[in-house]
Amino acid sequence: MHLKANDKRTMIEKEITIGLFGFGCVGQGLYDVLNHSQSLQASIDKICVKDVTKKRKIASSYFTYEKAEVLERDNLDVIVELIDDADEAFRIVSAALANGVNVVTANKKMLAEHFMELYELQEKYQVALLYEGSAGGSIPIIRNLEEYYDNELLSSFRGILNGTCNYILSRMELESKNYDEILKDAQANGFAESNPWLDVGGFDTLYKTILLTVHSFGLVLKPEQVLNLGIQNITFDDIVYAREKGLRIKLLGTGYKSGNGFRVYVMPHFVEKTDELYNVIYEYNGVEVEGAFSCKQTFVGKGAGSHPTGSAVLSDISALTYNYKYGYKKLRKLSGNGKQVNGNFLNNDFSIKVYIRFKDKEELKDLVISDIEEEYRSAHTNYIIANVNLSSLLSLKGNMESKVFVCAV
Repeated sequence: MHLKANDKRTMIEKEITIGLFGFGCVGQGLYDVLNHSQSLQASIDKICVKDVTKKRKIASSYFTYEKAEVLERDNLDVIVELIDDADEAFRIVSAALANGVNVVTANKKMLAEHFMELYELQEKYQVALLYEGSAGGSIPIIRNLEEYYDNELLSSFRGILNGTCNYILSRMELESKNYDEILKDAQANGFAESNPWLDVGGFDTLYKTILLTVHSFGLVLKPEQVLNLGIQNITFDDIVYAREKGLRIKLLGTGYKSGNGFRVYVMPHFVEKTDELYNVIYEYNGVEVEGAFSCKQTFVGKGAGSHPTGSAVLSDISALTYNYKYGYKKLRKLSGNGKQVNGNFLNNDFSIKVYIRFKDKEELKDLVISDIEEEYRSAHTNYIIANVNLSSLLSLKGNMESKVFVCAV
């Protein structure tokens, strides 16, 4: 029978049986780290995949191509969802939770787009949904925010949350090469997807930032509410500008308390040498959390990859053996027991100091710009440093046609 979250016994009393969706990079990583686990007694019973023709490294008897063969099995303790399709992942996870089965996932897009629905399913069916692997790779940031900082008044978090972008930015600076050249090489070596838009456009960082916002402040936001600007328009000229001033460019997800509200956004930042995130390079991630009493804490680790993310997923499976669930204390407090999306606490109406590199001033027509501190024009490149209203920057969000590069100063 299924082990329900309200069972008095714990899964530690027997071997855990896992139903797995997806056997790509992370799925195979989970299989590897599970087989090397010294204390967790667990086995994968069945794996649902979509590609019938793909050759795999384990016996074909493990696999099925029908999701019902996993969802309807009556011997599973945990369902682990590790597929790419966020919409299908939501259908799978919703069905599993409604069946009274605990779920582990690493799908940040699904979680960010459907957070309140998934939260309500957990409440209704008294089951656990864990997702440490969805943000920060091997960094145990969600559980730390949820447990260590559960009663701490956090003032801010900011982090390098996408290994692909950090890898590209590091190589551009350290090898003095342009974006297109490094991206092509990163794709050839498996550090970037053939279509890298979700990474370089800042969407992957956006989804992770939304999850960190929930666990830092209890604030639930929709992806369309939050500004995300990526690195797709960066050139070596921008790297040179930063280098001449002793700075590095990092794509950061940021959230902080401001008055009675919060400011949450994703964009490239100039980072100084004294900053803890300055030396977080290549595919590594780093998250800095600041509390009223604990001051600043920085977490650093591999932000992507088969085994680092697989390790985070395994940690969630292990936590379920102790009937662990997220408490969502801050969510309950901020939003009246989590019954509504509380985006009214989000403040996008403020000015932020930025570097903007552009070709033609017409590209800036939708931006509310004030207090220009520096302006440079040449036949080769143009840039300004000025204060810009953040809400006006939303006009650049997801705009694949724009060539403007924006970086917080």
